[in-house]
Amino acid sequence: MPNEAANQEQDFLIDLLRATSQNQEVYPILQHNLSKLNDDLALMLRKRVGDRFAKEPAIAINLARVIIKLSTIIQGFEQGNPASNLEIAIAGYEIVLSVVTHEAFPKEWDIVQQALATAYQQRQQILSRTIGEVREQTVQAQSQINTLTEQLQEELEQAKLQIDDFKTAITQLKQEEMNSESSIEIISLIAEFKDLKQRQIRVEQFTTTANVSPKTEQFNTAIFYDIENLTMGRSNPNLNFSLKQIQTNLENTSLVNKIAIQCAYADWSDSRLRLLKNEIQELGIEAIQIFDYSHKRNAADMQLAIDVMELAQSRPTLQVFVIVSGDGAFAALAKKLHEYGKTVIGCAYEGQINRILRSVCDRFIPIPSPQAKLEDIPINEVTNNSSLNDDILVVTKKALQELKQNIEQLSQLKQGGIYLPQIHNILRDKIPAFDQKRKKHGKNLTSFLKKVIEGTDICLSIDNNKLILREMLTRGSNCSSNKSLKSLTESSSNFKEILVAGKT
Repeated sequence: MPNEAANQEQDFLIDLLRATSQNQEVYPILQHNLSKLNDDLALMLRKRVGDRFAKEPAIAINLARVIIKLSTIIQGFEQGNPASNLEIAIAGYEIVLSVVTHEAFPKEWDIVQQALATAYQQRQQILSRTIGEVREQTVQAQSQINTLTEQLQEELEQAKLQIDDFKTAITQLKQEEMNSESSIEIISLIAEFKDLKQRQIRVEQFTTTANVSPKTEQFNTAIFYDIENLTMGRSNPNLNFSLKQIQTNLENTSLVNKIAIQCAYADWSDSRLRLLKNEIQELGIEAIQIFDYSHKRNAADMQLAIDVMELAQSRPTLQVFVIVSGDGAFAALAKKLHEYGKTVIGCAYEGQINRILRSVCDRFIPIPSPQAKLEDIPINEVTNNSSLNDDILVVTKKALQELKQNIEQLSQLKQGGIYLPQIHNILRDKIPAFDQKRKKHGKNLTSFLKKVIEGTDICLSIDNNKLILREMLTRGSNCSSNKSLKSLTESSSNFKEILVAGKT
């Protein structure tokens, strides 16, 4: 079952990530699951990991290092299908580049780019070799067809000659006096003549088929995706579904011949839907932009229905219309398509399709329920000396540096500083669960920020209540570190005065 297969594939991916994260042997797991090293695993890796990157940026770098190591292992794995192994590795490298940027992690970025370049070259070699094999097979098949065609044509000519001989013999017999013996002979000849005639027809049909290229299957199907229905709304969209699996299930039905048109309706300006981009491009799905989607709830449904009816009237070759949605409003659309003599297939989550829509569809194909998320996988450090450790420090340092990109905040940093309560609010807005993550580095916000700004051009003000630019030191402002030095100097001067007074 598709749902069970998806569960097994996700469990396999989780096992690989966990083993890699804990520095365990990965090869035994790969050897026992060769059948699961396929394009579906590469697609799942892109989607699941990309989703976790977007939702939990604080652990993204550690998870990226795990993906890099796993991709390197699979790229060098010699068992199974080399092409599939390579696609999985490429998927890992490409999704990692969404968080490992050249500006933030130049060393890691360079490693991934080199590995990705090597993987692209290997894929090109496999592709070239495959094309060569297909060409050779095509030449051999065409040669066999030509040989068979020549043999059949020779047999056809012989059959025609035999038929002509029988026609002559029958004509001669009709001219002679009819007697019982001649009648029996005529009947026998006529029977043989009919048999040869049928044989000729069969040979001619076979010869015609052999000389014509295989019949092209008709493009008879159009698929329409209601993305909002698949994501189960807009407030917290669920992206744990596979458009490729939906398409595969549809192609396996007897009603679908070839897919001619695919359209997906959504407000594609929503950044959360960007994780679907690669899969939509790979499957050749046209993304239909619906403006004001968040305010006009039925805009996508209305546009989908309009497009369906327009194609039903203008494209007579389209006989099968697939509606990927459980919305009951499409029941009326399905009934209207039946009036035009079209076949309607419904496709939605099991248990979440409107019963009226399901009853009017000619066939219903369930979509597996959303699977467990990768948030449940504990991600540990692969090594202890990595520059990617202490994510909350790295993320916070990056957030503070971004203050200088805002004109108003940069002005505050230069003129007098930004108060720590305001800094606290900014960091909590930018970093999920900020307070919980930073507590292991200090009892209070001030001690944590001191650790973050070490070696940067930002420092604490003299009263530890603001963040200012270090360049302000030359203009009369003091950092908290200079306050300590000043106090120490003053204490030393006072001590000297006391000593002199004592001697006197």
